[in-house]
Amino acid sequence: MKRNYFRMFVVSLFVASFGVAAQAGEPDRLVVNIPYDFVVSGKTLPAGAYHVSRLSDNDLHQLAISSVDTGSTVFTLSSDVQSVSSNQPKVTLQGSGEQRFLSKIRTADHIFTIPVSKSALAEAAAESGRGSYVSGTSESSKH
Repeated sequence: MKRNYFRMFVVSLFVASFGVAAQAGEPDRLVVNIPYDFVVSGKTLPAGAYHVSRLSDNDLHQLAISSVDTGSTVFTLSSDVQSVSSNQPKVTLQGSGEQRFLSKIRTADHIFTIPVSKSALAEAAAESGRGSYVSGTSESSKH
């Protein structure tokens, strides 16, 4: 009987440590639902759910944004990374005319600033004749 309890304890301890290791091994990973078509790294992506993750543990600036629906992936570089310690993941979209540009990603660990070309903003504003700024919090969860 004691042997069974010991085995259950060892298995529980292993499962708990595995869960912590899996979470620690995937910092800055989240799923966001973006309700608008948006532009990142010059590519227009459709509205939908996206996985956001870092490409490397060594370089905080390299990010991958993958569509949950299609599996297509866009790679981007953040121009600035700030450390934070709050669990309020969100994305910020900067709008110009009818187009929206992904400009910030906030995870539980960092805020990633994605550069948006001023010429792209000006071109989008000229196409529609007006400019605007859109900021949204997406429904997101850390994975």
